[in-house]
Amino acid sequence: MSGTVKKMIPVKDLAFCALFAALTAAGAFLRIPVPYVPFTLQFLFTNLAGLLLGSKRGFISICLYIFIGLTGIPVFAQGGGPAYVLQPSFGYIAGFALGTFLTGLIAERGEIGVKRYILAGFAGFAAVFALGLVYFYLIATFCLEKPLGVWETFVTGFLLFAPGDILIVVAGAIIALRLRPFLPGGKTAGRTPVRRGKGSWNSPIGKKAK
Repeated sequence: MSGTVKKMIPVKDLAFCALFAALTAAGAFLRIPVPYVPFTLQFLFTNLAGLLLGSKRGFISICLYIFIGLTGIPVFAQGGGPAYVLQPSFGYIAGFALGTFLTGLIAERGEIGVKRYILAGFAGFAAVFALGLVYFYLIATFCLEKPLGVWETFVTGFLLFAPGDILIVVAGAIIALRLRPFLPGGKTAGRTPVRRGKGSWNSPIGKKAK
């Protein structure tokens, strides 16, 4: 089974997925306390995962992070374990996976540049908050002792975080462009993987196309 996985996803790609899963976990502890949903730097690393790894590998890295947290390892901002799905903030964590996929999808389908990376980042931003707010409202309404109204949910779950995350979108685009030359593959890193043959993939962080 492990041999099949290595053929489908090169070891180098797996290493980068593990790296961004670890960075996302670290970002959970770089936080500003806010009621219900703390502000963290996780979005910076999930955004970079989409921009630098592409849609598929970026998505895998964040799903790996979520899996580790749900097994009980405290890598989320407020702990870990299966019961964490009842936390109001878990919708944002699930939104990180969707947002990373959309960010990577847009970033890898066009010319590399600040504008495309910012556009891709805002797609991820929208996905995170769309899923996060709906989940936040449902958990607050049906699981918390003091459910929040729609406006209070919007203020607490969006307005407090939006300015900082908008800055992260812009900063992430600049950082990604600076880091790209240092990745294996240089400017071709982040492109959509293309099937070359049985069990072989042209990785988004693979070799430069000739």
